[in-house]
Amino acid sequence: MGVFDRLPPMDHLRSEKMCFVQLIIPAESARLAVTYLGELGLLQFKDLNEDKSPFQRIFVNQVKRCSEMSRKLRFFNDQINKAGVKSSVRPAMQPDIDLEELEAKLREHENDLLEMNTNSEKLLQTYNELLEFKMVLSKAGGILASSHNHAAPAERELDEHIYDKEMDDGNAYLLEQGVHLGASENSGVKFVSGIILKSKAMAFERMLFRATRGNMFFNQAPAGEPVTDPISGEEVEKTVFVVFFSGDQAKAKILKICGSFGASCYPVPEEMVKQRQIFREVSGRLADLEATLDAGIQHRNKALESVGSQLWRWTIMVKKEKAVYDTLNMLNFDVTKKCLVGEGWCPIFAKSQIKDVLQRATLHSNSQVGIIFHEMDTIDSPPTYFQTDKFTNAFQEIVDAYGIARYEEANPAVYSVITFPFLFAVMFGDWGHGICLLLGACVLILREKKLSSQRMNVERKPAVMHILLGSLKSVIPILLEWTQVGVEVDLSYPF
Repeated sequence: MGVFDRLPPMDHLRSEKMCFVQLIIPAESARLAVTYLGELGLLQFKDLNEDKSPFQRIFVNQVKRCSEMSRKLRFFNDQINKAGVKSSVRPAMQPDIDLEELEAKLREHENDLLEMNTNSEKLLQTYNELLEFKMVLSKAGGILASSHNHAAPAERELDEHIYDKEMDDGNAYLLEQGVHLGASENSGVKFVSGIILKSKAMAFERMLFRATRGNMFFNQAPAGEPVTDPISGEEVEKTVFVVFFSGDQAKAKILKICGSFGASCYPVPEEMVKQRQIFREVSGRLADLEATLDAGIQHRNKALESVGSQLWRWTIMVKKEKAVYDTLNMLNFDVTKKCLVGEGWCPIFAKSQIKDVLQRATLHSNSQVGIIFHEMDTIDSPPTYFQTDKFTNAFQEIVDAYGIARYEEANPAVYSVITFPFLFAVMFGDWGHGICLLLGACVLILREKKLSSQRMNVERKPAVMHILLGSLKSVIPILLEWTQVGVEVDLSYPF
Protein backbone atom coordinates (compact mmCIF):
# COMPACT_ATOMS: atom_id res chain seq x y z
CA MET A 1 0.00 0.00 0.00
CA GLY A 2 2.94 2.30 0.63
CA VAL A 3 3.96 2.01 -3.02
CA PHE A 4 0.65 3.45 -4.19
CA ASP A 5 0.87 6.27 -1.67
CA ARG A 6 4.22 7.33 -3.16
CA LEU A 7 2.75 7.59 -6.67
CA PRO A 8 2.12 11.10 -8.03
CA PRO A 9 -1.44 12.38 -7.49
CA MET A 10 -3.93 11.92 -10.32
CA ASP A 11 -5.77 15.20 -9.91
CA HIS A 12 -7.56 15.10 -13.26
CA LEU A 13 -7.90 11.35 -13.78
CA ARG A 14 -9.64 10.57 -10.49
CA SER A 15 -12.23 12.51 -8.54
CA GLU A 16 -11.09 14.21 -5.35
CA LYS A 17 -11.44 12.50 -1.98
CA MET A 18 -14.36 14.00 -0.08
CA CYS A 19 -15.24 14.36 3.59
CA PHE A 20 -18.56 14.96 5.34
CA VAL A 21 -18.52 18.06 7.55
CA GLN A 22 -20.85 19.91 9.90
CA LEU A 23 -21.06 23.66 10.44
CA ILE A 24 -22.57 25.48 13.43
CA ILE A 25 -22.98 29.10 12.37
CA PRO A 26 -24.22 31.97 14.57
CA ALA A 27 -27.33 33.59 13.09
CA GLU A 28 -25.68 37.01 12.71
CA SER A 29 -22.88 35.65 10.51
CA ALA A 30 -24.86 32.99 8.59
CA ARG A 31 -25.53 35.11 5.51
CA LEU A 32 -21.93 36.26 5.08
CA ALA A 33 -20.61 32.76 5.74
CA VAL A 34 -22.81 31.20 3.06
CA THR A 35 -21.96 34.05 0.66
CA TYR A 36 -18.21 33.51 1.07
CA LEU A 37 -18.60 29.74 0.81
CA GLY A 38 -20.55 30.18 -2.41
CA GLU A 39 -17.81 32.35 -3.87
CA LEU A 40 -15.26 29.69 -2.90
CA GLY A 41 -17.36 26.93 -4.46
CA LEU A 42 -15.84 24.01 -2.55
CA LEU A 43 -18.68 23.01 -0.21
CA GLN A 44 -21.89 21.21 -1.17
CA PHE A 45 -24.61 21.58 1.47
CA LYS A 46 -27.01 18.79 2.31
CA ASP A 47 -30.69 19.68 2.54
CA LEU A 48 -31.76 19.10 6.15
CA ASN A 49 -35.35 20.19 5.43
CA GLU A 50 -36.36 17.76 2.72
CA ASP A 51 -39.65 17.05 4.50
CA LYS A 52 -40.66 20.74 4.37
CA SER A 53 -42.22 22.56 1.44
CA PRO A 54 -40.59 25.76 0.12
CA PHE A 55 -43.20 27.83 2.01
CA GLN A 56 -42.30 26.20 5.34
CA ARG A 57 -38.63 27.09 5.22
CA ILE A 58 -36.97 29.60 7.52
CA PHE A 59 -36.03 32.29 5.00
CA VAL A 60 -39.07 32.00 2.74
CA ASN A 61 -39.81 35.74 2.99
CA GLN A 62 -36.32 36.67 1.82
CA VAL A 63 -36.63 34.28 -1.12
CA LYS A 64 -39.96 35.89 -2.06
CA ARG A 65 -38.36 39.32 -1.97
CA CYS A 66 -35.57 38.16 -4.26
CA SER A 67 -38.10 36.59 -6.63
CA GLU A 68 -40.06 39.83 -6.75
CA MET A 69 -36.89 41.78 -7.51
CA SER A 70 -36.04 39.29 -10.25
CA ARG A 71 -39.48 39.90 -11.76
CA LYS A 72 -38.83 43.65 -11.79
CA LEU A 73 -35.45 43.15 -13.42
CA ARG A 74 -37.02 40.99 -16.13
CA PHE A 75 -39.61 43.73 -16.64
CA PHE A 76 -36.81 46.29 -17.08
CA ASN A 77 -35.04 44.02 -19.55
CA ASP A 78 -38.23 43.54 -21.58
CA GLN A 79 -38.84 47.28 -21.66
CA ILE A 80 -35.25 47.95 -22.77
CA ASN A 81 -35.49 45.39 -25.57
CA LYS A 82 -38.91 46.68 -26.62
CA ALA A 83 -37.67 50.27 -26.77
CA GLY A 84 -34.49 49.28 -28.61
CA VAL A 85 -32.26 50.98 -26.04
CA LYS A 86 -28.69 49.71 -25.99
CA SER A 87 -27.59 48.93 -22.47
CA SER A 88 -23.96 49.28 -21.49
CA VAL A 89 -21.88 46.10 -21.87
CA ARG A 90 -19.47 47.33 -19.20
CA PRO A 91 -21.63 48.56 -16.30
CA ALA A 92 -20.84 51.89 -14.72
CA MET A 93 -18.95 51.70 -11.45
CA GLN A 94 -21.13 52.70 -8.51
CA PRO A 95 -20.81 52.12 -4.77
CA ASP A 96 -22.13 48.84 -3.44
CA ILE A 97 -25.65 48.83 -2.03
CA ASP A 98 -27.40 46.37 0.23
CA LEU A 99 -30.52 44.40 -0.57
CA GLU A 100 -32.92 46.86 1.10
CA GLU A 101 -31.57 49.84 -0.87
CA LEU A 102 -31.72 47.85 -4.10
CA GLU A 103 -35.30 46.81 -3.39
CA ALA A 104 -36.35 50.43 -2.82
CA LYS A 105 -34.54 51.58 -5.95
CA LEU A 106 -36.14 48.88 -8.10
CA ARG A 107 -39.58 49.73 -6.73
CA GLU A 108 -39.03 53.40 -7.57
CA HIS A 109 -37.85 52.64 -11.11
CA GLU A 110 -40.76 50.27 -11.71
CA ASN A 111 -43.34 52.82 -10.55
CA ASP A 112 -41.80 55.48 -12.77
CA LEU A 113 -41.78 53.21 -15.81
CA LEU A 114 -45.34 52.02 -15.21
CA GLU A 115 -46.52 55.61 -14.91
CA MET A 116 -44.68 56.62 -18.08
CA ASN A 117 -46.09 53.60 -19.92
CA THR A 118 -49.63 54.43 -18.80
CA ASN A 119 -49.31 58.05 -19.87
CA SER A 120 -47.72 57.03 -23.15
CA GLU A 121 -50.53 54.56 -23.89
CA LYS A 122 -53.17 57.18 -23.16
CA LEU A 123 -51.44 59.75 -25.37
CA LEU A 124 -50.95 57.21 -28.14
CA GLN A 125 -54.58 56.16 -27.93
CA THR A 126 -55.68 59.80 -28.21
CA TYR A 127 -53.25 60.30 -31.09
CA ASN A 128 -54.62 57.24 -32.89
CA GLU A 129 -58.19 58.43 -32.41
CA LEU A 130 -57.34 61.83 -33.87
CA LEU A 131 -55.40 60.21 -36.71
CA GLU A 132 -58.34 57.94 -37.49
CA PHE A 133 -60.71 60.92 -37.31
CA LYS A 134 -58.47 62.76 -39.77
CA MET A 135 -58.51 59.78 -42.14
CA VAL A 136 -62.30 59.49 -41.86
CA LEU A 137 -62.70 63.21 -42.57
CA SER A 138 -60.46 62.93 -45.61
CA LYS A 139 -61.92 59.75 -47.12
CA ALA A 140 -65.54 60.04 -46.01
CA GLY A 141 -65.62 63.68 -47.08
CA GLY A 142 -64.78 62.61 -50.61
CA ILE A 143 -67.49 59.96 -50.53
CA LEU A 144 -70.06 62.45 -49.27
CA ALA A 145 -69.00 65.02 -51.87
CA SER A 146 -69.47 62.51 -54.69
CA SER A 147 -72.86 61.44 -53.37
CA HIS A 148 -73.99 65.05 -52.88
CA ASN A 149 -74.13 65.56 -56.65
CA HIS A 150 -76.71 62.77 -56.90
CA ALA A 151 -78.69 63.74 -53.82
CA ALA A 152 -81.78 65.16 -55.58
CA PRO A 153 -82.60 62.21 -57.87
CA ALA A 154 -81.68 59.79 -55.11
CA GLU A 155 -84.12 61.45 -52.72
CA ARG A 156 -86.94 61.18 -55.23
CA GLU A 157 -86.28 57.48 -55.71
CA LEU A 158 -85.85 56.86 -51.99
CA ASP A 159 -89.21 58.49 -51.25
CA GLU A 160 -90.76 55.72 -53.30
CA HIS A 161 -88.73 52.75 -52.02
CA ILE A 162 -87.71 53.47 -48.44
CA TYR A 163 -89.81 51.86 -45.75
CA ASP A 164 -90.46 52.74 -42.13
CA LYS A 165 -90.42 50.53 -38.99
CA GLU A 166 -93.62 48.62 -39.92
CA MET A 167 -92.70 47.68 -43.50
CA ASP A 168 -92.55 44.00 -44.34
CA ASP A 169 -89.73 42.11 -46.01
CA GLY A 170 -91.21 42.34 -49.51
CA ASN A 171 -90.00 45.86 -50.33
CA ALA A 172 -87.15 46.50 -52.72
CA TYR A 173 -83.64 46.78 -51.28
CA LEU A 174 -81.65 49.97 -51.50
CA LEU A 175 -78.69 48.22 -53.03
CA GLU A 176 -80.95 46.88 -55.79
CA GLN A 177 -81.79 50.44 -56.85
CA GLY A 178 -78.15 51.13 -57.75
CA VAL A 179 -78.29 54.80 -56.73
CA HIS A 180 -75.62 56.98 -55.12
CA LEU A 181 -77.06 57.92 -51.78
CA GLY A 182 -76.58 61.37 -50.40
CA ALA A 183 -77.62 62.74 -47.03
CA SER A 184 -79.46 65.94 -46.43
CA GLU A 185 -81.63 67.43 -43.76
CA ASN A 186 -84.82 66.98 -45.80
CA SER A 187 -84.09 63.36 -46.73
CA GLY A 188 -84.75 60.32 -44.58
CA VAL A 189 -81.37 58.87 -45.53
CA LYS A 190 -78.71 58.95 -42.82
CA PHE A 191 -75.15 57.71 -42.68
CA VAL A 192 -72.56 56.39 -40.22
CA SER A 193 -68.88 56.91 -40.92
CA GLY A 194 -65.94 55.25 -39.22
CA ILE A 195 -62.85 53.10 -39.58
CA ILE A 196 -62.24 49.35 -39.19
CA LEU A 197 -59.44 46.84 -39.58
CA LYS A 198 -58.83 45.98 -43.21
CA SER A 199 -59.01 42.26 -42.45
CA LYS A 200 -62.55 42.65 -41.02
CA ALA A 201 -64.00 44.92 -43.72
CA MET A 202 -65.48 42.16 -45.88
CA ALA A 203 -67.13 40.31 -42.99
CA PHE A 204 -68.33 43.65 -41.61
CA GLU A 205 -70.05 44.55 -44.89
CA ARG A 206 -71.66 41.12 -45.12
CA MET A 207 -73.02 41.37 -41.57
CA LEU A 208 -74.46 44.84 -42.22
CA PHE A 209 -76.16 43.58 -45.36
CA ARG A 210 -77.79 40.70 -43.51
CA ALA A 211 -78.80 42.75 -40.46
CA THR A 212 -80.51 45.45 -42.54
CA ARG A 213 -81.82 42.96 -45.14
CA GLY A 214 -79.94 44.83 -47.82
CA ASN A 215 -81.47 48.23 -46.99
CA MET A 216 -78.15 50.03 -46.71
CA PHE A 217 -75.42 51.30 -48.98
CA PHE A 218 -71.83 50.49 -47.96
CA ASN A 219 -68.87 52.44 -49.31
CA GLN A 220 -65.25 51.99 -48.26
CA ALA A 221 -61.80 53.39 -49.03
CA PRO A 222 -58.27 52.50 -47.81
CA ALA A 223 -57.15 54.59 -44.85
CA GLY A 224 -53.88 55.41 -46.59
CA GLU A 225 -51.41 54.90 -43.72
CA PRO A 226 -51.06 52.29 -40.97
CA VAL A 227 -52.14 52.95 -37.40
CA THR A 228 -50.02 51.88 -34.40
CA ASP A 229 -51.74 49.73 -31.80
CA PRO A 230 -51.06 51.31 -28.36
CA ILE A 231 -51.10 47.91 -26.61
CA SER A 232 -49.01 45.70 -28.89
CA GLY A 233 -47.10 48.47 -30.68
CA GLU A 234 -47.71 46.84 -34.06
CA GLU A 235 -48.85 48.75 -37.14
CA VAL A 236 -52.19 47.66 -38.60
CA GLU A 237 -53.92 48.51 -41.86
CA LYS A 238 -57.41 50.01 -41.63
CA THR A 239 -60.27 50.90 -43.96
CA VAL A 240 -62.58 53.93 -43.84
CA PHE A 241 -66.26 53.16 -44.39
CA VAL A 242 -69.50 55.09 -44.83
CA VAL A 243 -72.84 53.29 -44.37
CA PHE A 244 -76.00 54.94 -45.73
CA PHE A 245 -79.28 53.76 -44.23
CA SER A 246 -82.75 54.87 -43.19
CA GLY A 247 -84.62 54.50 -39.94
CA ASP A 248 -83.68 54.48 -36.27
CA GLN A 249 -83.87 50.70 -36.01
CA ALA A 250 -81.31 50.29 -38.77
CA LYS A 251 -79.08 52.84 -37.05
CA ALA A 252 -79.20 50.93 -33.77
CA LYS A 253 -78.32 47.67 -35.54
CA ILE A 254 -75.45 49.27 -37.46
CA LEU A 255 -73.94 50.87 -34.35
CA LYS A 256 -74.21 47.57 -32.46
CA ILE A 257 -72.45 45.72 -35.28
CA CYS A 258 -69.75 48.41 -35.37
CA GLY A 259 -69.08 47.84 -31.68
CA SER A 260 -68.93 44.06 -32.03
CA PHE A 261 -66.42 44.31 -34.91
CA GLY A 262 -64.25 46.84 -33.07
CA ALA A 263 -64.96 49.61 -35.56
CA SER A 264 -64.57 53.23 -34.45
CA CYS A 265 -67.32 55.61 -35.55
CA TYR A 266 -66.63 59.34 -36.02
CA PRO A 267 -69.16 62.09 -36.85
CA VAL A 268 -68.56 63.79 -40.19
CA PRO A 269 -70.57 66.94 -41.05
CA GLU A 270 -72.16 67.19 -44.48
CA GLU A 271 -70.98 70.75 -45.16
CA MET A 272 -67.55 70.98 -46.76
CA VAL A 273 -66.75 74.18 -44.83
CA LYS A 274 -67.25 72.44 -41.48
CA GLN A 275 -65.24 69.46 -42.69
CA ARG A 276 -62.27 71.67 -43.57
CA GLN A 277 -62.51 73.51 -40.26
CA ILE A 278 -62.56 70.29 -38.23
CA PHE A 279 -59.75 68.88 -40.40
CA ARG A 280 -57.52 71.86 -39.55
CA GLU A 281 -58.30 71.57 -35.83
CA VAL A 282 -57.53 67.85 -35.81
CA SER A 283 -54.26 68.41 -37.72
CA GLY A 284 -53.17 71.02 -35.16
CA ARG A 285 -53.92 68.74 -32.23
CA LEU A 286 -52.04 65.90 -33.94
CA ALA A 287 -48.94 68.09 -34.29
CA ASP A 288 -49.07 68.99 -30.59
CA LEU A 289 -49.51 65.35 -29.61
CA GLU A 290 -46.57 64.29 -31.78
CA ALA A 291 -44.30 66.73 -29.96
CA THR A 292 -45.59 65.51 -26.59
CA LEU A 293 -45.11 61.85 -27.56
CA ASP A 294 -41.56 62.48 -28.78
CA ALA A 295 -40.65 64.24 -25.54
CA GLY A 296 -42.16 61.39 -23.51
CA ILE A 297 -40.26 58.77 -25.52
CA GLN A 298 -36.97 60.61 -25.02
CA HIS A 299 -37.59 60.90 -21.28
CA ARG A 300 -38.49 57.20 -21.09
CA ASN A 301 -35.41 56.17 -23.07
CA LYS A 302 -33.17 58.16 -20.72
CA ALA A 303 -34.72 56.38 -17.75
CA LEU A 304 -34.21 53.01 -19.46
CA GLU A 305 -30.58 53.87 -20.25
CA SER A 306 -30.01 54.71 -16.59
CA VAL A 307 -31.50 51.37 -15.55
CA GLY A 308 -29.72 49.47 -18.32
CA SER A 309 -26.29 50.68 -17.21
CA GLN A 310 -26.76 48.83 -13.90
CA LEU A 311 -29.17 46.07 -14.94
CA TRP A 312 -26.54 43.36 -15.33
CA ARG A 313 -24.92 44.22 -11.99
CA TRP A 314 -28.27 44.23 -10.20
CA THR A 315 -29.27 40.93 -11.80
CA ILE A 316 -26.09 39.23 -10.59
CA MET A 317 -26.58 40.67 -7.12
CA VAL A 318 -30.19 39.46 -6.86
CA LYS A 319 -29.26 36.00 -8.17
CA LYS A 320 -26.50 35.73 -5.57
CA GLU A 321 -28.81 36.82 -2.76
CA LYS A 322 -31.48 34.36 -3.81
CA ALA A 323 -28.91 31.55 -4.01
CA VAL A 324 -27.67 32.46 -0.52
CA TYR A 325 -31.15 32.30 1.02
CA ASP A 326 -31.97 29.12 -0.89
CA THR A 327 -28.88 27.60 0.72
CA LEU A 328 -29.78 28.96 4.16
CA ASN A 329 -33.16 27.25 3.80
CA MET A 330 -31.26 23.95 3.71
CA LEU A 331 -29.96 24.61 7.24
CA ASN A 332 -31.72 24.13 10.59
CA PHE A 333 -31.77 26.14 13.80
CA ASP A 334 -30.34 24.52 16.88
CA VAL A 335 -32.21 24.17 20.17
CA THR A 336 -31.36 27.70 21.30
CA LYS A 337 -32.56 29.22 17.99
CA LYS A 338 -29.37 31.29 17.92
CA CYS A 339 -27.26 29.17 15.58
CA LEU A 340 -27.81 27.48 12.25
CA VAL A 341 -26.62 23.91 11.76
CA GLY A 342 -25.56 22.76 8.33
CA GLU A 343 -24.03 19.63 6.84
CA GLY A 344 -22.30 19.03 3.57
CA TRP A 345 -19.45 17.60 1.53
CA CYS A 346 -16.13 19.19 0.66
CA PRO A 347 -12.81 17.98 -0.82
CA ILE A 348 -10.22 17.08 1.78
CA PHE A 349 -7.71 19.55 0.33
CA ALA A 350 -10.25 22.41 0.74
CA LYS A 351 -10.74 22.16 4.51
CA SER A 352 -8.12 24.77 5.28
CA GLN A 353 -9.57 27.17 2.70
CA ILE A 354 -13.07 26.72 4.12
CA LYS A 355 -11.81 27.45 7.64
CA ASP A 356 -10.17 30.66 6.43
CA VAL A 357 -13.39 31.73 4.71
CA LEU A 358 -15.47 31.04 7.82
CA GLN A 359 -13.03 33.00 9.96
CA ARG A 360 -13.27 35.95 7.57
CA ALA A 361 -17.07 35.80 7.70
CA THR A 362 -16.97 35.89 11.51
CA LEU A 363 -14.67 38.90 11.43
CA HIS A 364 -16.70 40.87 8.88
CA SER A 365 -20.03 40.20 10.63
CA ASN A 366 -18.63 41.38 14.01
CA SER A 367 -19.83 38.19 15.62
CA GLN A 368 -18.66 37.42 19.16
CA VAL A 369 -18.91 33.67 18.55
CA GLY A 370 -16.88 31.81 15.96
CA ILE A 371 -18.15 29.26 13.45
CA ILE A 372 -17.62 25.62 14.38
CA PHE A 373 -16.39 23.44 11.53
CA HIS A 374 -15.66 19.75 12.09
CA GLU A 375 -15.65 16.46 10.19
CA MET A 376 -18.27 13.73 10.69
CA ASP A 377 -18.75 10.10 9.73
CA THR A 378 -21.59 9.10 7.44
CA ILE A 379 -22.79 6.15 5.38
CA ASP A 380 -23.97 8.32 2.50
CA SER A 381 -22.18 8.09 -0.83
CA PRO A 382 -19.92 11.11 -1.46
CA PRO A 383 -20.49 13.32 -4.51
CA THR A 384 -18.03 13.47 -7.40
CA TYR A 385 -15.70 16.44 -7.67
CA PHE A 386 -13.07 16.86 -10.38
CA GLN A 387 -10.48 19.57 -10.03
CA THR A 388 -10.18 21.43 -13.33
CA ASP A 389 -8.32 24.42 -14.70
CA LYS A 390 -9.07 26.93 -17.43
CA PHE A 391 -7.99 24.52 -20.15
CA THR A 392 -9.72 21.32 -19.02
CA ASN A 393 -12.89 22.99 -17.76
CA ALA A 394 -14.37 23.17 -21.28
CA PHE A 395 -14.01 19.44 -21.86
CA GLN A 396 -15.19 18.60 -18.33
CA GLU A 397 -18.42 20.52 -18.93
CA ILE A 398 -19.02 18.67 -22.20
CA VAL A 399 -18.57 15.30 -20.50
CA ASP A 400 -20.75 16.29 -17.53
CA ALA A 401 -23.53 17.19 -19.96
CA TYR A 402 -23.76 13.49 -20.90
CA GLY A 403 -23.14 12.01 -17.45
CA ILE A 404 -21.04 12.34 -14.31
CA ALA A 405 -18.73 9.57 -13.13
CA ARG A 406 -19.23 7.99 -9.72
CA TYR A 407 -17.08 8.78 -6.74
CA GLU A 408 -13.35 8.07 -7.44
CA GLU A 409 -14.08 6.66 -10.89
CA ALA A 410 -11.86 7.49 -13.86
CA ASN A 411 -12.58 10.85 -15.43
CA PRO A 412 -13.35 10.53 -19.18
CA ALA A 413 -12.75 14.26 -19.66
CA VAL A 414 -9.00 13.62 -19.60
CA TYR A 415 -9.24 11.49 -22.74
CA SER A 416 -11.77 13.80 -24.36
CA VAL A 417 -9.10 16.52 -24.55
CA ILE A 418 -7.74 14.48 -27.47
CA THR A 419 -10.77 12.60 -28.76
CA PHE A 420 -13.24 15.49 -29.01
CA PRO A 421 -11.04 17.73 -31.18
CA PHE A 422 -10.08 14.68 -33.26
CA LEU A 423 -13.72 13.78 -33.95
CA PHE A 424 -14.42 17.43 -34.72
CA ALA A 425 -11.57 17.44 -37.25
CA VAL A 426 -12.86 14.23 -38.83
CA MET A 427 -16.30 15.77 -39.36
CA PHE A 428 -14.97 19.22 -40.26
CA GLY A 429 -11.99 18.23 -42.43
CA ASP A 430 -11.58 21.59 -44.17
CA TRP A 431 -8.14 23.15 -44.39
CA GLY A 432 -9.26 26.62 -45.49
CA HIS A 433 -12.04 27.02 -42.97
CA GLY A 434 -9.84 25.35 -40.36
CA ILE A 435 -7.32 28.19 -40.70
CA CYS A 436 -10.11 30.76 -40.36
CA LEU A 437 -11.37 28.98 -37.25
CA LEU A 438 -7.83 28.83 -35.85
CA LEU A 439 -7.33 32.57 -36.36
CA GLY A 440 -10.67 33.29 -34.68
CA ALA A 441 -9.74 31.17 -31.65
CA CYS A 442 -6.36 32.89 -31.40
CA VAL A 443 -8.03 36.30 -31.44
CA LEU A 444 -10.36 35.27 -28.60
CA ILE A 445 -7.42 33.99 -26.54
CA LEU A 446 -5.28 37.08 -27.16
CA ARG A 447 -8.15 39.40 -26.22
CA GLU A 448 -9.17 37.37 -23.20
CA LYS A 449 -8.52 40.16 -20.71
CA LYS A 450 -10.55 42.67 -22.69
CA LEU A 451 -13.39 40.24 -23.20
CA SER A 452 -13.37 39.12 -19.56
CA SER A 453 -15.46 42.14 -18.53
CA GLN A 454 -18.24 41.41 -21.00
CA ARG A 455 -21.42 39.56 -20.12
CA MET A 456 -21.00 36.75 -22.64
CA ASN A 457 -17.65 35.76 -21.21
CA VAL A 458 -19.16 32.95 -19.12
CA GLU A 459 -20.76 31.33 -22.16
CA ARG A 460 -17.81 31.98 -24.49
CA LYS A 461 -14.90 30.68 -22.42
CA PRO A 462 -15.62 26.93 -22.42
CA ALA A 463 -15.71 26.75 -26.21
CA VAL A 464 -12.49 28.65 -26.96
CA MET A 465 -10.07 25.81 -26.16
CA HIS A 466 -12.25 23.30 -27.96
CA ILE A 467 -12.33 25.50 -31.06
CA LEU A 468 -8.57 26.02 -30.89
CA LEU A 469 -7.71 22.31 -30.72
CA GLY A 470 -10.41 21.37 -33.24
CA SER A 471 -9.11 23.89 -35.80
CA LEU A 472 -5.52 22.73 -35.24
CA LYS A 473 -6.46 19.11 -35.86
CA SER A 474 -8.38 20.16 -38.97
CA VAL A 475 -5.24 21.71 -40.45
CA ILE A 476 -2.68 19.09 -39.37
CA PRO A 477 -3.98 16.19 -41.57
CA ILE A 478 -3.70 18.39 -44.67
CA LEU A 479 -0.12 19.29 -43.75
CA LEU A 480 0.68 15.61 -43.28
CA GLU A 481 -0.67 14.88 -46.75
CA TRP A 482 1.49 17.62 -48.25
CA THR A 483 4.65 16.37 -46.55
CA GLN A 484 4.17 12.68 -47.27
CA VAL A 485 6.82 10.69 -49.19
CA GLY A 486 6.26 10.68 -52.95
CA VAL A 487 6.14 7.42 -54.99
CA GLU A 488 7.19 7.22 -58.62
CA VAL A 489 4.69 5.61 -61.01
CA ASP A 490 5.76 3.85 -64.21
CA LEU A 491 3.57 5.50 -66.84
CA SER A 492 4.86 3.13 -69.55
CA TYR A 493 2.81 0.27 -68.15
CA PRO A 494 0.43 -0.79 -70.98
CA PHE A 495 -2.62 -1.13 -68.76
